[in-house]
Amino acid sequence: MMDAVATDSSSTPSNEKPRRVRRTRMTGAERRQQLLEIGRTLFAAKGFEGTSVEEIAAKAGVSKPVVYEHFGGKEGLYAVVVDREMRRLLDMVTGSLTAGHPRELCEQAAFALLDYIEEYTDGFRILVRDSPIPQSTGSFASLISDIATQVEDILGREFKSRGFDPKLAPLYAQALVGMVALTGQWWLDVRRPKKAEVAAHLVNLAWHGLDGLEAKPHLIGRRKS
Repeated sequence: MMDAVATDSSSTPSNEKPRRVRRTRMTGAERRQQLLEIGRTLFAAKGFEGTSVEEIAAKAGVSKPVVYEHFGGKEGLYAVVVDREMRRLLDMVTGSLTAGHPRELCEQAAFALLDYIEEYTDGFRILVRDSPIPQSTGSFASLISDIATQVEDILGREFKSRGFDPKLAPLYAQALVGMVALTGQWWLDVRRPKKAEVAAHLVNLAWHGLDGLEAKPHLIGRRKS
């Protein structure tokens, strides 16, 4: 499909033909990136079901077949957007874990998630929605599981040093990461208190909770199973 050719007659004498100004054609890679950015914005605002191929194409100034050519349809575009956001968040969290002290590692992980929410708000809004299509590469739940796997090793070493069963580290990793993630969903809309204060309170609950762990916790109510 040829790009449109515009004319410029603002400074052309009446007896001369208007100058033709040719628009620059996008490369395939540039068009693909444009469609990804448009899709990301629309999916964040309207969700998968509320976004149509027609709207994506219209925003990009192309016909529907161009979207199908690059991604095979809306499902393919959505899957790539989700995959990119999951990789970005996972990389930010795992890349932040550089400290030696477990408490500072908790702080770094909390900050990484809050940084992602603040800097890539559209991406986070997409991730917190359950994936509506089987072709998608994952969901927020699976992403949280991936991040928790990174935390397991940290907790396992800490448990072992305190005489606790390191086999329980995966359970506590899921609980801690889930706590931070759900708080992040809430903070996404309210944005209060400030990010550093949110991180401090999250780590306060997580760390002092870990610090006071019972080696063999027991239930005090009547129900025992």
